[in-house]
Amino acid sequence: MKNRIFFLIAIILCISNCFSQHKSKVKLVNGVEVYILAEPLREYEILDGTSKSVQFGSYLAKGIINASISTRIYKYVKKIKKEFYKKGETLDAVMYVGGKSMHAIRFISPPTNENNRIGVIKEVKGIPFFVMSMPVDDYKVVSKIGNGLKLKSFATMGIVNNSIEADLKGFASKVQNKFRKEKISAIIYSEGKKASAIKF
Repeated sequence: MKNRIFFLIAIILCISNCFSQHKSKVKLVNGVEVYILAEPLREYEILDGTSKSVQFGSYLAKGIINASISTRIYKYVKKIKKEFYKKGETLDAVMYVGGKSMHAIRFISPPTNENNRIGVIKEVKGIPFFVMSMPVDDYKVVSKIGNGLKLKSFATMGIVNNSIEADLKGFASKVQNKFRKEKISAIIYSEGKKASAIKF
């Protein structure tokens, strides 16, 4: 009897997780799909990765001016494409899961109407976060969110900079109360230095 109860609970949790997942249509950057804190629905293999380079703009500005998340992603993609071009290889997408590195991936299953450029997004500080991607569900924009001065970059005069994940956490921290009160459903970051709080 206990085994049946545990089995039923496991099924309910699995179903609820499946339905609570938010899907997004990811952006193309120089012909490459970008999955930022998102998991592609298509089957894929990880090919290679690259580390974050020094942000010279931030260093020259003594940590007061930092490159936006989108600018860093464009640089990542350019660097990875260049590395693969030199090797005579191709890639389909890049995927960022955290820290200061990004992985090149190649899809091993063909695209369909249901999975082409579609990813399942992850949460940042418990809030669904669409990074350089758009929700597949209808939504409305509630407010804009700024990210402010990067203390780590400022304190080190621009030598040490935040990871993309750390910057996203900065956005999420500013709207956690609104999320808890169900005034917003998620956050979208497209480009520049601001994000949007949205409601489904």
